[in-house]
Amino acid sequence: MTVWNDFLAHTLADKQAQDNERSLTPMARDGLYAEVNGQRLLNLAGNDYLALGTRSDWQREFQQKLTAQGQYWSSSSSQLLTGHSPLHQQVEATLARLFQREAALTFASGYQMNFGLLNALSTGKVLILADKLVHASMVDGLLISKATFLRYRHNDMAHLHALLYQHHAAFERIIIVTESVFSMDGDIADLQQLVAFKREFANVALYVDEAHAIGVRGESGLGCAEEQGCVAEIDFLVGTFGKAVHSVGGYVLCSRLARDYLINHMRPLIFSTALPPINMAWTDFVLQRLHSLQAERTHLQQLSRSLIAKVSALQGHCVSQSHIVPVLCGSNAAALAQAQALREHGMLVMAVRPPTVPKNQARLRISLNAGLSHEQLDALMACL
Repeated sequence: MTVWNDFLAHTLADKQAQDNERSLTPMARDGLYAEVNGQRLLNLAGNDYLALGTRSDWQREFQQKLTAQGQYWSSSSSQLLTGHSPLHQQVEATLARLFQREAALTFASGYQMNFGLLNALSTGKVLILADKLVHASMVDGLLISKATFLRYRHNDMAHLHALLYQHHAAFERIIIVTESVFSMDGDIADLQQLVAFKREFANVALYVDEAHAIGVRGESGLGCAEEQGCVAEIDFLVGTFGKAVHSVGGYVLCSRLARDYLINHMRPLIFSTALPPINMAWTDFVLQRLHSLQAERTHLQQLSRSLIAKVSALQGHCVSQSHIVPVLCGSNAAALAQAQALREHGMLVMAVRPPTVPKNQARLRISLNAGLSHEQLDALMACL
């Protein structure tokens, strides 16, 4: 083991020298706060965008309505064996009804979803055109696939169109891959323009990840595709339950034919244990109530606009269009120092460093939620 230990120690030493070493810190949640090393901090780092973790009334109602099927704490099986419970089927039916789509399919996590979906779809003579800043789960799925894939400049529709024009005749199928709300910059993709490209090029399909938009965008909380009026035009509309929905897992909305294909070809789905029925019961409980949270969405948008204006004044510009607001610091050391300074003022904001973001673009990632007050936001802005 000496050779292995030397390798591990040397690799970690390199991370430390670059101010880029990571560690796991236990954090106990307490409503809008987190207990970290004995310190109570306002949580501005999580993804509970609608603050459903504070809804004890919903939790009590859920427990009262929980059926016998929902009390199973584990599926103890993959979905293709005995793990696809009536509650899994119910969540998929709810999703299909809410989005008015033919079919839905659920997954154990957002990472599994993107990794497995893109790998399964990348067979044959297919070209993937992915936004430069898509999530690592999508990049990893493409790297392990046999597909040709190219990256277009972030949210650069002219560059994407040029790639489509150049390559569309050479491939049987093309998939454009993007997030709707980008996880680190908080800016938003022009989905209507992507739909226009799909109509222009007959062999193009759209793959849009709404992980950071589901629940918080759109009149009914169905995401940016609802907000931009193009739900029906997105071939693979994916998202996660682990953020604004305050649950766990991922989903795709697609055609029945695509769902059947994925069940037969998506290896992470075939060979992974399904989510526990109790989690699916809670997911369905929340999905059925997303439409009722418009006041929370409006409040979150108000908070977001205030913070974006503050960061724009501070830095001269802020790319965010959402509840995810980056404060650029440049170096890893600077981002870590600013995060520590905020902790000293009772606020938990994470320093995000490469490879999560590009080199020399380390930042604070401020993640707002609907439970925050304007006074709490003012206190944060006073510290920036």
